Amino acid sequence: MKPISRSNALAISLFKRCLVCTVILISCFTQSASAQQGYAIKGNLADTALRTKMFNSTVYVLNAKDSILTKFIYAAADGGFSINNLPAGNYILMATYPDYADYVEPFSLDAAHAGLDFGTISMQLKSRLLNEVIIKGGVTAIKIKGDTTEFKARAYVIQPNDKVEDLLKQLPGIQVDKDGKITANGERVNKVLLDGEEFFGDDPTLVTKNIRADMVDKIQLYDKKSDQATFTGIDDGVKTKTINVKLRADKNNGMFGKVDAGIGSQNFYQAQGLYNHFKPGEKYAAYATAANNGKINLGQGDNSRLGSGGNNVQVGDVVIVPATLADEQDGAYGTYNGRGLPVARTGGLHYDGKWNNNKEIINTNYKAGYLATNGVTNTSTEQHLPTGDQNNNTSRNFDNSAFRQKLDAAFQANPDSASGIKVMVDGTLKNATTRSNYLSTTTNGSSNLLNSNVQSNNNTGNTGIFNAGVLYTHRMRRPGRTFSWNVNEAYNRNQSNGYQNSVIDFYNTTGGKDSTRRIDQYKTTDVTSSLLSSNATYTEPLSKVLALIFNYGLGMNNSSADRQTFDASMPGNYNLLNTTFSNNYRFNQFTNQAGAVFNYHQNKTILTFGSKVSQVDFKQVNLNSNDIYRRDFINLAPQVNYQYKASQQASFSMSYNGNTIQPTIDQVQPVRINNDPLNIVLGNPDLKASFSNNFKFNYRLYRSISNHGVSVGGGYNLVSNAVVNNITTDATGKTITQYLNLQGQTPFRYNLNTNYYMMIAPINTSMSLEFNTTGNISYNYINNVLNKSEAYSYGWVAEFHKSKANAHYFQFVFAPNYTVNKISLQQRGNNNAWGIYSDAVASVYLPAKLQVSTDYNYNYTAATASFTAQSRMIWNASISKAFFKDNGLKLAATVNDLLNQNANYSRFITANSITQSNTTGIRRYLMFSLTWDFNKIGASPQKK
Repeated sequence: MKPISRSNALAISLFKRCLVCTVILISCFTQSASAQQGYAIKGNLADTALRTKMFNSTVYVLNAKDSILTKFIYAAADGGFSINNLPAGNYILMATYPDYADYVEPFSLDAAHAGLDFGTISMQLKSRLLNEVIIKGGVTAIKIKGDTTEFKARAYVIQPNDKVEDLLKQLPGIQVDKDGKITANGERVNKVLLDGEEFFGDDPTLVTKNIRADMVDKIQLYDKKSDQATFTGIDDGVKTKTINVKLRADKNNGMFGKVDAGIGSQNFYQAQGLYNHFKPGEKYAAYATAANNGKINLGQGDNSRLGSGGNNVQVGDVVIVPATLADEQDGAYGTYNGRGLPVARTGGLHYDGKWNNNKEIINTNYKAGYLATNGVTNTSTEQHLPTGDQNNNTSRNFDNSAFRQKLDAAFQANPDSASGIKVMVDGTLKNATTRSNYLSTTTNGSSNLLNSNVQSNNNTGNTGIFNAGVLYTHRMRRPGRTFSWNVNEAYNRNQSNGYQNSVIDFYNTTGGKDSTRRIDQYKTTDVTSSLLSSNATYTEPLSKVLALIFNYGLGMNNSSADRQTFDASMPGNYNLLNTTFSNNYRFNQFTNQAGAVFNYHQNKTILTFGSKVSQVDFKQVNLNSNDIYRRDFINLAPQVNYQYKASQQASFSMSYNGNTIQPTIDQVQPVRINNDPLNIVLGNPDLKASFSNNFKFNYRLYRSISNHGVSVGGGYNLVSNAVVNNITTDATGKTITQYLNLQGQTPFRYNLNTNYYMMIAPINTSMSLEFNTTGNISYNYINNVLNKSEAYSYGWVAEFHKSKANAHYFQFVFAPNYTVNKISLQQRGNNNAWGIYSDAVASVYLPAKLQVSTDYNYNYTAATASFTAQSRMIWNASISKAFFKDNGLKLAATVNDLLNQNANYSRFITANSITQSNTTGIRRYLMFSLTWDFNKIGASPQKK
């Protein structure tokens, strides 16, 4: 076992101390709670009309002031319940049982009422009463109606200048982590709406981190149905966990915003500004940022995107890199994931309006952003071959920049109750520059040098994207009979040009230089695609419980790719066309698709089954040689989905989906690219289609009031006639990849996730315990020999959240994992390892409007047969002071990466190799910042 360095030992020691302090803190809370002496209540639950005992009904005791859960139990077999050790105070008793209306009754405990017997409580079937649950306190705190849980904002403690995020942290069943990501009832919330509309696009944190909590009337949590299900009324089981922030009528009129500026050591800085002007039926907003400390916009900041992200395509076990920009690195497409040193400038405008009693709605956004990153990436790869190992070490310097503008708009009109039309358009312009220099060396298992490569790339690229769509919907007189027609156009053009220079030296078995290959080329690329698609959908109710969904679609894809490579006749004069690496292709594809799906919905059961069939004609023309390549094929997509919803809080679902996977054009007949001369991809025109079978299941039980539940989910995928790669590496380290259909073997993968979450009432702390495992068996050929790769991972996650408004906030995550990796051709190359991930956030409010916060993120990956152990602990801390009655001004001092350990390392494994890398990142600095929140909005909330 390899020794642990002093820095790693220090990190592990600090982590252990943090863990011990956390355990002591939780123990103190527990001991404090258990020391309380209190009173008792008891009673019995029954349906007196049916003379039924309510076995296992849930009995809650809620605090009358804020409806926060104090205790809960399950009734015994005879319906009896007893709750002890309650402190004196005012409470609400709530009893629930499936298919029965909730029973709610306020009560008090004091010296005169040390014990309270409710006697026999008569429960009523929902069919006899309203299908609605109301929990009452001084103000109605929570209302559950259908699939929507509604939280009244004024029932919770809201401090001056709190944001929506601060309000969400108080709501039962909802958790917000340090990055602003939201989990509700154990599920990730992917969409946050403001008055039912998107605000600055698809970043939920732009709402939660910037809208004031005192403007909120209610928070609505629900599963948003698909557009198709919403329109037709036929539940297809496709849902997105969504939060809608409903503003108060008296606060939805005026202006508010914030300005934030900070200056730090080592020339770090940040500046942000947001301005909002809201009025009934209309919202205007604008923001701007400038920073070099990783803050990209007003949302999540880190891991933010200005562009569409990388355009790499995962094909089997290989990532295909596009030729548009030869050296894609962070910043090349306007993205930043913590790697490199960034400089960002961003801004945006937003407008949405509603007219004519909300029959006409428009939502539009404009965003612009500049991002530049530079740094160094060091990568080590160990490749396992039947003849032995090869090791590659690369050091890459990169300096990339991108400027992007995007404008999008959506207009919706509903002229009458039966018809509707929605028009959506968006356009994007991107300009990018990538510059890189790198040195790589490859050695064999005996450390003998095989090759060395010194390469530089300098590229510029321009991208234009335009999308437009029209959706028309119409409901007919017969309930459930509908028609919709969707037409979309997507246009994309990528142009780039740049220079590639490389010198590759090859060495013989004795270590002497055998040969040298030099590349000095100028490259141009012009790739255009235009996709027009149309789809019509018709739904017909066959009975009260059965409906048919029929759709038919047409698609036309006209594309071209003109790639030219020029060699130099003399230094600096690139006028010799290289025909090997130049080509000019035109692609035409015509698709017909038809499908029929049956939907069965009765009581608590939804069953959907059917299939789609598409016929595709593909034609490719080489404009340089006039060669024509055609493919005609049929794609099948059968599907079966079953869902059983036992109650509003308990459901089970399982599904099967099959789909044909056609080989990509790059696998069949790829354009030859020599951006990496040591790695060449060849095509195979004899490739056949694969077929993928996907199975999924999910069970979820959750009680939102008591904030406890369990979920179990998993999936299984297998692929017949899979397309795999055949990697051939010669003695000099040069690799050629070609694709083949796998015969006699079936790759598969699976995943399983279980989660149990509950509220620890005595210490008002939510806890989540999770176990997850994934596994896959894949195949490829290495030097024409079949290789079997097995990868399994096992993970455990313990997570705790505790918060109290204007007092403290605490979050702790501890997640060990173990990975197993096996390859059949090189058993000694197996790299099994333990890993640990942990993070914590703590924030305490002190007198004099002081707030102290700290957080850490710890990662540890154990040593393997190939690499030494890696660990990293990022520890940040801040102290801030608020001023004025409304806390509108805040002064803060923040230290980033106290231990100066940000190394940005990563490790990943493919079929026959393991790679580890580290990249330059932002490290320790001190920053002082001043934030001013201003507002001039409607009248202050009236006290009740």
